[in-house]
Parts: sequence; C-alpha cells; structure tokens
Amino acid sequence: MLPSQEASKIYHDNYMRNSRAIGVLWAIFTICFAIVNVVVFIQPYWIGDSDNTPQAGYFGLFHYCVGTGPSPSREFTCVGSFSDFSSIPSGAFKAASVFVLLSMVLTLSCIACMALFFFCNTSTVYKTCAWMQLLCGR
Repeated sequence: MLPSQEASKIYHDNYMRNSRAIGVLWAIFTICFAIVNVVVFIQPYWIGDSDNTPQAGYFGLFHYCVGTGPSPSREFTCVGSFSDFSSIPSGAFKAASVFVLLSMVLTLSCIACMALFFFCNTSTVYKTCAWMQLLCGR
C-alpha cells in the first residue's frame, strides 16, 4: 500500500474503535441517568424528618405523609398520587411531576432506541438519541 493509504486505514481503524467506545460510554451513562430518573419519579421520600423534628413527615414529588403520635410508634397519614392529579398540593409540584415523567419516558425510550444499532446506521441512532436526551433536559 501507499503510505497515505496506510495512514488513512490506521486513522479509520482508530476512529471506528473510538466511536464504539464512546457509544458504549454513552449507553452506560444513559442507563445510569434512567435509573436516577426513575427513582426520583417513584420514590416518595425526598425530604424527611428525624427524631428531633417537631412535626414528623416526609414528601416527594407528588406524595407526602404527615406523622402523628410519639416518636417510636408514629402513624403516618399519606396523601398524593400521580394517578389522582388533583391530590398534588402545589402547581409547581404538578409541573415538576409532568416534566420528570416526560424525562423518564424519553430516557427509557432512548435506551430502547439504542437497540437500533443492530439495524440502522450508527449516525442515525446517535442523532435520534441525542435529540431525545436534549428534550429530556439534560
């Protein structure tokens, strides 16, 4: 081979190896983000109490509980459900719930779209996933 063709082949091989490594890292970070996103949406315990707080309770994105009774055997009264949108106490929490749900759905669909690497052109899959993640608000 000519020297320029050899150099071109070496650069091409390095480019392909690096692009695959970047794709794998992107998939790993997307999966980690999806796990965090699902936990944030589902977990009702964002901010909670301790034994020294005057009022027992905790709240999450769309669910909150208020405790009554003494510290060791507190009874919690819980209110809020995403299926009953009117039970969410604040407009800000309603908006945050919708945006976190949208982000979660887009992130999970982005992970599903990464299976398209086996069927489609890689640049098409990268562009599709990139737009989905931009819409997630990353």
